[in-house]
Amino acid sequence: MRIGWYINRLRSMEPAEVLHRLGEQRRRIASRRRDDGWERFASPQLHPVLHGLRDAALAATPAQRQAIAAAVQNTLAGQFSALGRTWPRRDSDRLFPLELWRLDPVTGRLWPGPETHTFDIDFRHGCGRGDVKYVWEINRLQQLPPLAAHLLLAGDDRSRMAIEAAIGSWHSANPPFRGVGWASGIEVALRAISLIVTMDLVGDRLGAATRQQVGEILAASAYWLPRFPSRFSSANNHLVAELAGEYLVGLALGTAPDAARGALLAEARKQILADGAGAEQTPTYAAFTAELILLCAAAARQAGTPFPSPVEARLAAFANFVAWLPPAAGFGDNDEGRVLTLGDDPDYVRSVAAAIHGFLRTPGNTAAPDDFRALFFGTPSEPAPASHGLQTFTQGGLSVWRGEMNGRSIDLTFDHGPLGYLSIAAHGHADALSLTLCVDGEPVLVDPGTWLYGSGGVWRDWFRSTPAHNTLNIEGKSQSIIAGEFNWSHKAVAALVESEPGTHWKLRAQHDGYRSRFGVVHQRTVMHQADGIVVTDQLLGGRRVVEVVFQLAAGLGTNRDGSTIMVLRGDEPLMAIRFPDAAVEIRAGGDAPGQGGWVSPRFGARQPAERIAWHGEVGEDGIKIHLAAIPPS
Repeated sequence: MRIGWYINRLRSMEPAEVLHRLGEQRRRIASRRRDDGWERFASPQLHPVLHGLRDAALAATPAQRQAIAAAVQNTLAGQFSALGRTWPRRDSDRLFPLELWRLDPVTGRLWPGPETHTFDIDFRHGCGRGDVKYVWEINRLQQLPPLAAHLLLAGDDRSRMAIEAAIGSWHSANPPFRGVGWASGIEVALRAISLIVTMDLVGDRLGAATRQQVGEILAASAYWLPRFPSRFSSANNHLVAELAGEYLVGLALGTAPDAARGALLAEARKQILADGAGAEQTPTYAAFTAELILLCAAAARQAGTPFPSPVEARLAAFANFVAWLPPAAGFGDNDEGRVLTLGDDPDYVRSVAAAIHGFLRTPGNTAAPDDFRALFFGTPSEPAPASHGLQTFTQGGLSVWRGEMNGRSIDLTFDHGPLGYLSIAAHGHADALSLTLCVDGEPVLVDPGTWLYGSGGVWRDWFRSTPAHNTLNIEGKSQSIIAGEFNWSHKAVAALVESEPGTHWKLRAQHDGYRSRFGVVHQRTVMHQADGIVVTDQLLGGRRVVEVVFQLAAGLGTNRDGSTIMVLRGDEPLMAIRFPDAAVEIRAGGDAPGQGGWVSPRFGARQPAERIAWHGEVGEDGIKIHLAAIPPS
């Protein structure tokens, strides 16, 4: 398995990246001379980074104060939940035992600790310990900013003691550069950001020993981050996080982080496309990238060196992109990565968009009244009008229609974008020409979600495969060929070939993912007509037996009348799907991938849900499938 991973990874590298990896390996070997303890990283004087943060926090609304207090009470009760899992509860008088930082909550096993150099740990394959994302999640120390905010707002001394205990425990359990906590730059960066925000809120209320420990962690992070950057095929959201951490740590240490700033500005324009879509082809990773850039932009503005207007324009474009997304929209990977959080963040993408509008002082959709992020960035200057009609995001490869049908509001997306970003397209799914659809703001036809990464096994492959998505597949094969948990050996190329706006709009797109194996190109036309939406699938260049899939959201049911499938929420009919004949199969769940429908509402969770699949021959003449909303009773 490991040999195969390395072979597939090498195939995705250009010669310059191979040379970079060899140099990186030499630096890893040399780094062992720096992993003999904290004495190499003397604590410097720390400088404030987010100068106005304390005053902003003191202006928290009652709803925000209540949300912060609730999150803090969970932490003080020894509770921690993330990625669909809850960690074993700890005693309130021993909140942060040393083993906490390497405990996998699923397997109960411990990852290597201070006895092991970080690069000797095979975190990609787990070795039976579990999915490394779980142990990394708690190491991000994102429980600390809410504790700090609560200490500031309520003067609760238990919060101060918890902050000091957490920092002291982490410092003792994770000397540089030993244990799994130092193995990935993105984790180093997010942890550093948590500490910086905590210090800006309540640093003067923490003991001298704690302040010294924070300084040592930041100094070690400042050394580590630029030595092992994510470059070439890995230069996705990980690189943005590393650069953001490097930039903010530099401000905290009083250095001039010009190199990190320049590189971060460049990445902002690479990873947020001109139309606002994310280059990684997933809204949540785009939001994560935008939040990192936004936090750095706030720090730069307060330091008197604001980011240039093109970067703010990309942030604004992303916020506009989000305004068009349907409720609960999702496609591509989502590992629930956050920068500032109270723990549970159900509408993360819209919260980041609202924070951008607050920072730029522009109109926009507001976040929830208890939104934690609004403390840092403010709220939109005024509500923005709702978006209606047809909108195509050309660079991102997504068309969105928002309108009315038979007395119901409809949100539809049509994906005609690339698989993902860079040569490995790490977080993309094989979903070219896929549809999603919401009725009256509730999901009906959905993207299946993510499930798990390193420990997902064959289910990881299923959730990002073409047969799991609302599009056409041939012989159960994906358009793009999976070559590892975050890699593809062949990537389908999709393109929008026709767009006719208007009341009866029409979109036509195609992809070449099946041309080399089956000699055909899949073309899909989506048309809005007076009586509904018509989806026409064609195979250009030949005829093949195919499957056309519509994955329903969890909790929905169906009634069947010949070739027409009625989609129900409880007893209420929502939508009718009319197929060319009755060769339709409807199944939910199953013990193995492909036996029925599954959806993953969040990382680490999955639910059976009905999957509607039509089987038959398709050629250049195509087949038509009719979708129509049912008027409310």
